[in-house]
Amino acid sequence: MKLLEDRIHTDGQVLGQDILKVDRFLTHQVDYQLMKEIGKRFAQVYANAGVTKVVTIEASGIAPALYAAESLNVPMIFAKKAKNVTMNDDLLITEVYSFTKKLTSTVQISSKLIEEGDKVLIIDDFLANGQAALGLVHLMEQAKAEVVGLGMVIEKSFQDGRQKLLDQGMKLTSLARIEKFEDGKVIFAPAVIKISTKLSNKKIKKEKFKENQNVSKK
Repeated sequence: MKLLEDRIHTDGQVLGQDILKVDRFLTHQVDYQLMKEIGKRFAQVYANAGVTKVVTIEASGIAPALYAAESLNVPMIFAKKAKNVTMNDDLLITEVYSFTKKLTSTVQISSKLIEEGDKVLIIDDFLANGQAALGLVHLMEQAKAEVVGLGMVIEKSFQDGRQKLLDQGMKLTSLARIEKFEDGKVIFAPAVIKISTKLSNKKIKKEKFKENQNVSKK
């Protein structure tokens, strides 16, 4: 997705050998217009998958997941990393290790929000080692829901997350794929994004996606 790649070139910051900082538009400050376009693109890809729920994990996956859910006209659910007093029903629970934060989190979703037979689209901000994505897949397996696809905003293709998901038989769409970091710059790999040829009038907003649309940098 050229719009996203251009924004990464403009506002992304490479830290060390394997970290990309995108806190000016995704992971801290959120550019809602860019997130809306990202959400619409995911919705176009999975328009014919029969998606009934969009699922992500807090916190940075929430914005793109919400706009994908809006375009698909389905609910969005995010897995929580901390249990609060209102979560007093049965829970779907798993553990996810973050290589960036160097910690393991227990993530959970109320079992009443995911029904057996739900067709779930998983959305997240980054794909690196695949731990968060696999954790969400595990939660959906507990609920006996079907994962119809995974949408990643940014994929670090030089790490093994993609292969782990493909080995599980998952359909994976990444809007920006990073081949490597070189001299402090991002080198992109080709991102193959297959758009559904038949969009559902009931689910997809009629706004036509324009990749060259100017997006404000707030």
